[in-house]
Amino acid sequence: MNTMNTMVNKSLALVIGASILSMGIGGTAVAAFYSSREKMEPAVVTVGTPEGENAGSALPEDAAGVLLPYMNTNSAPLTDSAFKEETVYVISGPEGAVQKIIVSDWIRNTAGKTDVTDVSELSDVTALKEGETFTMGGENTRVWNASSDDIYYQGEISKDLPVDVKVSYFLDGSPIAPEELSGKSGRVTIRFDYTNHAFEMKEVGGKQEKIFVPFTMLTGVLLDNSIFTNIEVSNGKLINDGTRTAVVGFAFPGLQEDLGIEKEKFTIPDYVEISADCQNFSLGMTVTLASNSLINQIDPEKLKNGEEMDLNGSMKELTDAMTQLMDGSSKLYDGLCTLLDKSKELVAGIDQLAEGAKKLKDGAEAVDEGAGKLSDGTQTLYDGLSTLDSHSSELTSGAQKVFEGLLSTAREQLEAAGLSIPELTISNYAEVLNGVIDSLDETSVYAQALETVTSAVEGKRDYIREQVEAGVKAEVEKQVQAAVKENVTEKVTAAVREQVQAAVEEKVREQVSEQVIQKAAGMDKATYDQAVKAGMVDSSTQQAISGAIEQQMNSSDIKALISQNTDAQMESAEVQGKISSAVDQQMQTSDVQTIISSKVDETMNGEDIRDLIDKNTDAQVEKAISETMAGEEVQGKLEAASAGAHKVIDLKASLDGYNAFYLGLLDYTSAVGQVVSGAKTLRDGCSELKKGTKQLSEGTGTLYDGILQMKNGAPSLIDGVTKLRDGSLQLSDGLKEFNEKGIQKLVELVDGDLEGLVERLRATMEVSKSYINYAGIADGMDGQVKFIYKTEEIG
Repeated sequence: MNTMNTMVNKSLALVIGASILSMGIGGTAVAAFYSSREKMEPAVVTVGTPEGENAGSALPEDAAGVLLPYMNTNSAPLTDSAFKEETVYVISGPEGAVQKIIVSDWIRNTAGKTDVTDVSELSDVTALKEGETFTMGGENTRVWNASSDDIYYQGEISKDLPVDVKVSYFLDGSPIAPEELSGKSGRVTIRFDYTNHAFEMKEVGGKQEKIFVPFTMLTGVLLDNSIFTNIEVSNGKLINDGTRTAVVGFAFPGLQEDLGIEKEKFTIPDYVEISADCQNFSLGMTVTLASNSLINQIDPEKLKNGEEMDLNGSMKELTDAMTQLMDGSSKLYDGLCTLLDKSKELVAGIDQLAEGAKKLKDGAEAVDEGAGKLSDGTQTLYDGLSTLDSHSSELTSGAQKVFEGLLSTAREQLEAAGLSIPELTISNYAEVLNGVIDSLDETSVYAQALETVTSAVEGKRDYIREQVEAGVKAEVEKQVQAAVKENVTEKVTAAVREQVQAAVEEKVREQVSEQVIQKAAGMDKATYDQAVKAGMVDSSTQQAISGAIEQQMNSSDIKALISQNTDAQMESAEVQGKISSAVDQQMQTSDVQTIISSKVDETMNGEDIRDLIDKNTDAQVEKAISETMAGEEVQGKLEAASAGAHKVIDLKASLDGYNAFYLGLLDYTSAVGQVVSGAKTLRDGCSELKKGTKQLSEGTGTLYDGILQMKNGAPSLIDGVTKLRDGSLQLSDGLKEFNEKGIQKLVELVDGDLEGLVERLRATMEVSKSYINYAGIADGMDGQVKFIYKTEEIG
């Protein structure tokens, strides 16, 4: 390799190495974006804080592992003029299609002016600091009432980006859409392509050339180790904590062209490609940081054509950055030591949790055992009643055979006494024996008694029918009222739920309004309402606050909170009492009573009910006649009859007595059938209860097993954290070795004649320094800008 190529490679190594180690710019903003797991976009994205430059510099837990090695604390230089620091948040779909662009601006009022003139193309501008107001002018001009303080504001914009980020997905080497990739398994590749559109025409080597703004692209992804294995990245770094792997890749779109280097000699990466084996693919969001601040920190006057590069200052910055990196690794080790101590406290808590879960499991098993006994008991009851009911036909058949045997014996006795009578049956015995009695001497007493009893009972037929009908109607009313009450309860519950939900929603709206107004205007709602009435709040601010309130109210989290609070209110004793009271009131209203009465009347007028009433009335009349004829009063009157008639009369009386028993037996077997139906319902209910208690017992058993597994795995947790701590110590030692053998040697090797490269570097740095803003900046104001791209999750 000739001397020129050696110098070129050394210079490029300097630029790329410094890029990797200096990517802390905007680290806080990227980390904040990366730590967000919500689907809803943030209402406010804060770039700086009123308390100072370093306020809020701490990284969220899940992003720290990715971004900590690249952090620095460089800030914009203080000048006599205001300095505008802009952060552009690009919210994209999984393939990089832009959905929304949010811009946060921090104007550093370094001169302490009371009025600061600013230019910005943003819409829906919201001041992020209490007391900040502005007056609109022409051509996107705003004059801020700064009161000698810094200014913080945010807005949205629809404008072409300087760098496009396209994300492509491949499964086993074939392209695949992200929505189709969810849940798939195989070798997956995710490629980030960066297209640089920001350039200026510069004179290089005596001719005009296109020089791109030298953006450094840093893409970060967190991969779950239970899903992804064998992870590789084309140009970047992998950090594995045992649970997740942080993948950080970098690229420099346009820098190859800016420096005029052929790719065959030296390739500057302009894309990032991540490959891994996956099972049941799902991916969280990705974050890409784009900034030209690196080149802006190098003074182009230090690069002089035809002379050696004076890089002492840059090498010092590189060395300082490496020192910060090693300090960060030491802090990481100290944090893991603290985590190890806290993990021991966690193990003690798991032991207590396991003990409680054991008691819950034992209690659930006892409940399940009791429910099993109850279910078995109701099954035994049902089986017994079913057996009894199954024998009802045998019982009635046996009773009928006994009755028929008694009738046969009675006929034989009468025939032995010289009386000729037809065969006696259950339906005709009374008529036949009454005829026999009538044919005997002095039997008129019995005939008269029978006529009297029959007439008396028939005289009460209407009353008997009324009693039968009243019993049937009572049962019909009970069923109709239960059905109507169920319907009324459903409607009342629905109406009460609407009222409760409206009240809950109003309460939540008040809370959301209070929070939004406090955050946006720095005052409580009552003060804000008074300010609105007094005309102290402009319409755009009111609209922004109203829009923010409606956005919060329409969010899934707020809707879920309203639903949850409504369910809790509906389950409260107070609301249940109101529902019960309202149902009782509705049931007593004339409309409901009219419906019940109408339905009862309709049922009672049905043909089946009328037939049942007629049948039961006839049976009760016949039973009353038989019981009365067998009673003492009638029998006393018949004792005076002739001996022959008296025997027949006694015989019939005994048969009447058995007939009364037979009819009662028929009523009894019918009632047994109804009881069996009720026992079946009880048995089925207890069976469902047993299923529920079994699920409860199994669930608590599973819970206990899981907690026991967690308890048994606790030592592995301690061991894993211990290994992670030891690994972080190795990382710290490795960084020291990298600094000694890599960075320091790089500093020693950068020298030589780089005339052509110097001229291109000077042009590149000049283009970079002129790109200081995206959404607009006032004349005479200096600034810097960075872009943070966030893609949606997959799966």
